Amino acid sequence: MSTRRSNRGGSTRGTSFTRRAARRLALEGPRRVAGPSGALHKGRSSQTRHPPEGRHGAVVLLFLAGFVCLSGRTGYLAVTERDFLKEQGEARSVREVTIPVHRGMIFDRNGEPLAVSAPMGYAWVDPQQTRLSPADLQRLANVLGLTPEVVEQRYRSGSKRFAYLARRLAPNVVRRVSEAQIEGVRIGREYHRFYPAGETTAHLVGRTNIDDVGQEGVELAFDSYLAGAPGAKRVLRDRSGGTIKDLDYVRDLDYLRAPKFGRDVELALDLRLQYLAYRELKTAVERNRATSGSLVMLDADSGEVLALANQPSFNPNAWHSRGVHGVRNRAIADLYEPGSTVKPLTVLAALEAGTHTPETEIDTHPGYLRIGGKTIEDPSNRGRITVSTALAKSSQVAISKMALAMSERAVFDAFQRAGFGDYTGCDLPGEEIGLLSAADLDKPIGRATLAYGYGVMVTPMQIARAYLMLANDGIRTDLTILRDDVRVRASSQPVFARRDAEAVAEMMRGVLAPGGTAPRARPASYTAAGKTGTARKVNFGAYDERAHVAFFAGFAPAVEPRIVLVVVINEPRGVGIGGGTVAAPVFAAVVERALRILGVPPNGGSLAGPAAGARATERPT
Repeated sequence: MSTRRSNRGGSTRGTSFTRRAARRLALEGPRRVAGPSGALHKGRSSQTRHPPEGRHGAVVLLFLAGFVCLSGRTGYLAVTERDFLKEQGEARSVREVTIPVHRGMIFDRNGEPLAVSAPMGYAWVDPQQTRLSPADLQRLANVLGLTPEVVEQRYRSGSKRFAYLARRLAPNVVRRVSEAQIEGVRIGREYHRFYPAGETTAHLVGRTNIDDVGQEGVELAFDSYLAGAPGAKRVLRDRSGGTIKDLDYVRDLDYLRAPKFGRDVELALDLRLQYLAYRELKTAVERNRATSGSLVMLDADSGEVLALANQPSFNPNAWHSRGVHGVRNRAIADLYEPGSTVKPLTVLAALEAGTHTPETEIDTHPGYLRIGGKTIEDPSNRGRITVSTALAKSSQVAISKMALAMSERAVFDAFQRAGFGDYTGCDLPGEEIGLLSAADLDKPIGRATLAYGYGVMVTPMQIARAYLMLANDGIRTDLTILRDDVRVRASSQPVFARRDAEAVAEMMRGVLAPGGTAPRARPASYTAAGKTGTARKVNFGAYDERAHVAFFAGFAPAVEPRIVLVVVINEPRGVGIGGGTVAAPVFAAVVERALRILGVPPNGGSLAGPAAGARATERPT
């Protein structure tokens, strides 16, 4: 009995302990607990147990192994793949940039600058990395003086990685763009060509385009000499494209090419004479309501081009403002039938052939000449006149009879030796060679008209070269736009006998005398020799009686000439149309002032020369 109770009591105590342990197990999780018998059962301790020391070692060893592997790999790549990794790194942060160079300067013969390069800037963006908001576009437009639409159009029309927003920015505008601090808008450096004399020297000096490449005149003819070669350097840039530092001076990097700046060019042009020539030509073209005009002035000793002017002209600093009409260098590119300006060459051929002398008389009665159904006429019946008078009065009949008295090729050969149908050597781009054909020499009318300037096409520069030969006693010289050009001296060669050339030059003085065709060409203080010319132009396949070209070509002083001058006025529409009334006054005005500028002492002339021109008449030829 007692034993049975005792067992029940133990069972009750055991059951009660088991229930309490179950509740604690539910609340605290498994742990080792002591059962009723005192034995430990599997469970979770109420305190956290620390991992064993072996696991600490395994983790440390794992990290050490990873470090060793990475270090080994790094060392391996540094030794075996150094160049490749360097290249890849530089491809992401090092950039090669161009070092802009300025073109060489262009000077006149006295050291006056005619073309200079000024440092400018440009604004650009990388469209792939930059997004310009409407507010950014408006700020940029305000700074650049553009409309937001124009800025946006330039921004979107560039390549994927580069787009110009504006070029040729003045330094103050560059500063304002930088101060605006618009993200992604960057500033580059470039040079811009500036021409101090503007339109006065435009056709000779020429111009460059927006990339500073020569397009006209000397800028084009000597582009490689003036341009130089841009350099290059490496820079370290950040992710936004900004330059952190230049790497040119880091010794372990390869040096890149150094910039080679352009070389200077000294022209034969005299800016003082150029201003004078340009002003007088422009005045004459406007006064006579002419379509265009050209003037060429040469140094009579060297063949150097002292002045070259055309009308209309253009401003090379803003040449788009007048279109392309004024860009043409008419002095070397426009071809004309020279009319009576070639008559001295015909007389020279006759003297050389021995068929005539200055005193030989020619019968021009009755004032016209019929050749093969064509009529050649003078303004009046001059009867019998000498060769000197025929040249002074520009007689068509007399000159035609002289040509027909010579061999078929005599006049043609004289023109050819004077430089017609050939380049002048002036080195200006766009020069025309002209037209001198022997096709009609077997026809009397062809030889006659050739003798007074029809059937041949020349430029004003070619006429100037021919008159330079007359001024130099029959020695033909190539022309040059450079000062002290040694090639000119090497090209000089006699093409006519000195005595014949001197005789013609003396006869040409009569043209400027009161009885000649151009007394208005005579300078007030100097002697001069020259010849008028008036040629009809061809329109729609026939000669137009209303369209003419007026010429005057000559040199001064008449003895020991210093300058050769050719004036061409194309299609004058004023009161006068002839060379003696339109072009001759320009010659007189330019020669008078030019010789004073050059320091030539006065040696004669006529103070009443310009006013006497009212007595001179000339029929267009």
